[in-house]
Order: sequence, then structure tokens, then C-alpha cells
Amino acid sequence: MTPVHIPFHVKLWLWWATGSLILTGCLSAESAMGQASDEALKNQALAAPQITYSPQPTRPIFSPGELVDYTAQPGDTLPALAAHFNTTVREIRQANPFIPEDATTMPPGMPMKIPIYYQALWGSAYQIIPDAHFVNGPSAIGFDTAGFVASHSGWLKNYSSYIAGRNRSGAEMVDFVATYYSISPRLLLALLEYQLGALSEAQPPVDLSAYPLGEHSTALQGLYRQLTWAANALNNGFYGWRTGELKEITLTDGRLERPDPWQNAATVALHYYFSLHLSPADYERAIAPEGLAATFSQLFGDPWTASPHIPGSLRQPPMQLPFEVGKIWAFTGGPHNPWGEGAPLAALDFAPPSVVGGCTSTEEFATAVADGVIARTDTGIAVLDLDGDGDERTGWVVFYLHLSARDLIPQGSIVSAGQPLGHPSCEGGTATGTHVHIARKYNGEWILADGLLAFNLEGWVARNGSAPYLGTLTRQGKLVRACVCSDQSAQLQSLPQR
Repeated sequence: MTPVHIPFHVKLWLWWATGSLILTGCLSAESAMGQASDEALKNQALAAPQITYSPQPTRPIFSPGELVDYTAQPGDTLPALAAHFNTTVREIRQANPFIPEDATTMPPGMPMKIPIYYQALWGSAYQIIPDAHFVNGPSAIGFDTAGFVASHSGWLKNYSSYIAGRNRSGAEMVDFVATYYSISPRLLLALLEYQLGALSEAQPPVDLSAYPLGEHSTALQGLYRQLTWAANALNNGFYGWRTGELKEITLTDGRLERPDPWQNAATVALHYYFSLHLSPADYERAIAPEGLAATFSQLFGDPWTASPHIPGSLRQPPMQLPFEVGKIWAFTGGPHNPWGEGAPLAALDFAPPSVVGGCTSTEEFATAVADGVIARTDTGIAVLDLDGDGDERTGWVVFYLHLSARDLIPQGSIVSAGQPLGHPSCEGGTATGTHVHIARKYNGEWILADGLLAFNLEGWVARNGSAPYLGTLTRQGKLVRACVCSDQSAQLQSLPQR
């Protein structure tokens, strides 16, 4: 192998990306969990006015462009930090010249200086849980949802509902939602306990067949659909903060609140979720140390011992287009949600051009974008695990949707890049035409199709459009625009890999 000269600033970056990880334990020092009394635990349903909470100190009014100290958190990127602190990437780079030009994610624990431009109405600086306990990632490995629910006396252990073709227990419901939305089952259980006493109360405080989590929509009746709504709302908040697009939250009384610039994505997601239906007083209680944080820590222990799930300098491994070499398919869907609505815009759609526009069968195959193992299959679904351990909560994973049951590859199969996985179809979800839908995860976190870690398939790089499903792929100056048509401008060809 030819020796490579590494410039000093890159060595400094690599030093932070490796050695500084031991500093991440210090992040929890500012996030000590409040301890609620036994009486408080009995009254953690939504309407509990007798519970007090600890107001958090407010930030000072900083001078424009004043440099403030910041410790990088897992998943931080410069564009998102610029949005949070109301500054620019250029100014952050000027204040931190050691950051390489091709930087993606910041190394967790790395000290930074960030120029800040004060904005009024900043919210609480208290962090509820780390991001590692938000996603269904490595921190969820070994957690037995069924056993945990069975060990508690609450009504959830006896709950069941018909979900996705069969009757499922309360624990199975939680695991189902956790898997598909990639949200930690611990977090979902903590929410069900905090809002509905699911693990401690013999009877639920509200009608579970109606709108127990507060979202009044006829399409969302019943606990399962309410929980899917909650998971979707949480993802909207989490990934909205990841991109820097979520800049303010509107409380139920119309008051605006801007998330504190130092916040982490999981906490902002919970702020957003609780803001949708709680009264301002109940909202303040829920996001305080005595709120959901106390419930989580009393159920599962100190969450801040979890290791960061997103490292510094994350890179996507090489991937090829999801169809056979030599074939020409259409790019039919730009960045959009992988499972649900709204954020994250992490998925792309491709279709054989001869079947674009209708749900018809095809002999064409969707193929593996890289080597790996099939970690899970379900109706319309195959999950390709690139690290080969068979657990979709670790490492790089590619989620395939709308694969036909006919010729679907079995779970556990070891595959090579380019190997057929199944025929594109309309199975497994809502679809207007035969296609395959793919999205990436890393350690349980959906990875945005656009941005510093943009989807790259044989050099075709994804970019967002003006709305979900719009967008482009570009390679070496050539641009293909997403279109649900067989127009030549939307077509591209998979080429042999060198």
C-alpha cells in the first residue's frame, strides 16, 4: 500500500475522533436526573397539577458573534450547528480551523468555539435523555421488552390488539413500533408509563380504544395507532433538529419557543412531541427533571451511561444502484420518509421503466446495494445488514420496502452486492406504482438522503427537492430528476463495478 501523508490538522481531527471519546462520560455531568418521590410516580398521568417541577436557568443575552463553548454531541454536523446557533458554517470553521473541509459528523466530546447570535424565547437547557436512547440502536440490544412488561403490574401486561395481520400483546406492540420507526422500546415504554401508567396502574386513565395519547383523528383511534402517531411525531422532532430545520415549537396556548442551541436531538424531539397536546404547565412539567426524565431513569437507570451511537467522521460505505447491472430503471422518488410521514427524508424510490405508473408484476429484480446479510424480512420488506452480524440495530443497514412475496430472499441469507433480493411491487405499504424503496440506517438512526452523508449509489448523489419525493441524483455533471414517469430524463443505468 502506498504511504499517505496526513496533514497536521487531519491528525488533530483523528486524535479527537478516537481519543476524545473517553471524555463523553463528562456530558452527563450537566444532565443529572431528578428523583421523583413515590407519590409523584403515582401521579405522572397528564393531568397532575400537584407535581412541582424545577425551572431551568435561562441563557444570557450574548453579544452578536460572541464565541461560546460547545462540546460536540453524537450526530452533530456543521450545517445543523450553524442553524442552532443562528450563525454560519463559515464562521464556525473560522473559529475552529482544525476541522477538515470534508468533515461529516463531529467527534462526540470534541470542544468547539461557536459564534452565537442571540435569539429570544430559548427553551429549557435541561437534557432529558441522550440520543443513544432515542433510536433503536446498540443501547437497545439485550433489552427484553416482553420480560420487562411482564415484571410490572400495570395494565400493559394484559393488553393486546390486532396489529399487522395478527393479535399482538402490549410488549409486541411496543417492539413492532420500535422496529419500524427505529425508536427505542425503552423510550416508548417510558412514554406509555408517564402518560398512561402502563407499567404501574391496574387500569388505564383513559379509553384506550379512543385517543389515549391525545391525537384526535379518526384514522388514529386506538392505542396502537396512537403509538405510531407518537413515534412519527418524535421522529419529526428528532430529525428536524438533526437538519437544523426545526427552529421553533408552538405550544398549545400559541406561545413560541426556540430550542436551546446546546440541546440534543432526543430532547428536542420530546419537547416537540409534548408541545403538540399538553397544556403549557403540563408541558413544562413533562420536560423538567421530575417529568419524563424521572420516569425513564426510575424504570431503566441512568440513561447517560450509554455510549454515543454516532461516531465522528462517519462515512457511507460504497453502494451500487439497487437493480441489476446493465439494466435501466427510473428514479421515481427523491428523498422522503422511510416509514411514516414528514421527517426524516431518508428514502429513495426506483422502478423498472416499463411498469412505472401502475401496480403490475415484473420479472425485474431489486438487488443488494452492498455485501451483507438479510437481518429481517416481512411483508414487502427486506433489511440488508452490511456489518454481517444480523442485527439491524448496529452498523450500516439498508431498508428495502415494496418487495413482492414472490421470490423474496429468506431472512438470514448472506448476499453479495448485486444479488437479487426480490421483485419490486406495491406490497408492504401505500404505493401508486411498482417500485422499490430504499433507506439507510446507522446504529439505528435513519441517515438523511441529502446532506453531508448523502445517499451515494455508484457515484449518483442524492439531493432534496422542493418537497418530499422530488429531488435529484447527480454524477459527474449529469443530473437525473425524480419523476413518476418513464421519461428518459428520469432514467439511469447500473454499471459494472470496478
